Amino acid sequence: MGEKSLKIFVFSIVALLVLGVVMLLSTSVFIADRVDIYHDVQRQFIWLGLGIIVCAVTSSIDYHFWDRSRWVWFYVALFLLILCFIPSIAQPANGSSRWIGLSNFGFDFARLQPSELAKIAVVFVLAGWCSKHKNQISEVRFGFIYPVLIVLIPVLLIGFETDMGTAALLICASLIILLVGGGNIRFFVGSGLCSLVVLGLAVWMNSNRLQRFIAFLDLEAHKTGLGLQQWRAQLALGEGGITGLGLGEGREKLMYMPYAHTDFIFPMIGEELGAVATLSVVFAFVMLLIFGASIANSAPDRFGKILGFGLVTLISLQAIINIGVTTGLMPNKGLPLPFVSYGGSNLLFNLAAIGILLNIYRQGHAPVKDPDADLFNGPRVTPRI
Repeated sequence: MGEKSLKIFVFSIVALLVLGVVMLLSTSVFIADRVDIYHDVQRQFIWLGLGIIVCAVTSSIDYHFWDRSRWVWFYVALFLLILCFIPSIAQPANGSSRWIGLSNFGFDFARLQPSELAKIAVVFVLAGWCSKHKNQISEVRFGFIYPVLIVLIPVLLIGFETDMGTAALLICASLIILLVGGGNIRFFVGSGLCSLVVLGLAVWMNSNRLQRFIAFLDLEAHKTGLGLQQWRAQLALGEGGITGLGLGEGREKLMYMPYAHTDFIFPMIGEELGAVATLSVVFAFVMLLIFGASIANSAPDRFGKILGFGLVTLISLQAIINIGVTTGLMPNKGLPLPFVSYGGSNLLFNLAAIGILLNIYRQGHAPVKDPDADLFNGPRVTPRI
């Protein structure tokens, strides 16, 4: 991967971030329960600033640090996920308990979603596992049973929150990472079929999920109920046409579309900026996937390759699911569009992942002048555990 490809990769991310800020300014000011119409915009700018700082830090840290400290991050993520069930700390919303308040730490303006850290921590663990057990990864125990049991711990905690979208995302990403890491494909075909059965049972046994799935199958008949969001999203995309109604001129955000600035910001882009903009967003994520995978492949060792690919898989899968949901191709799941939707935790940890990818690129392309040569052209920060 050359320097020009890296520039395209970074430009795609910057373009998505800029678009996210612009669309947040356009949509969030119409939220009915906000006295300060720029409340969410101000918060997002704070998270964006923190995310850029974290991205700069992770890009300067030798990515092998994440291998040495992978279990530390995993246990920290589990601890934070458990805090979501403690009433005095958790901040439930919309029937889910996915967030913990940061007011006890002096940050009254913010709350943290631990599942975002858990996703990256799982990638650390799986990358380290596939690297450590590379000679045994094709065996059923080391290539499937043990790592899947490890992943199930955060997945179950996230599922009980209830955040089925993130849980499903984490399962899919984990299976892909294990497969790329050398796992036997027969294990994953079987697990995929079993997962579909389990998913079907989970939907059938929960009346809310069952009704949401039925609404997805016939949005027209449920356009005033559980199919409202996806129905209005399709209207927004249709109203925008090729060139859109104009920035700020969208109608669906005027109290018609719930969560227009978060999970359903993609249709708002289509309504105001048209199919040209939505296709550009898709193209940006395709570039992120292609060149991100190329960065991962340039890593000088097995851990770096799997780590980089895992992080790219997480971001890309989330984008695919969000776009699929908001265009009516998939059942409704509450996942934001990476780098674009409003949401501080998601933005922060996605930028942290991008910083790690940039460090992998630097190490994969650093000139080595002698055996003791530094891996960077500049200073390197290598925390010790």
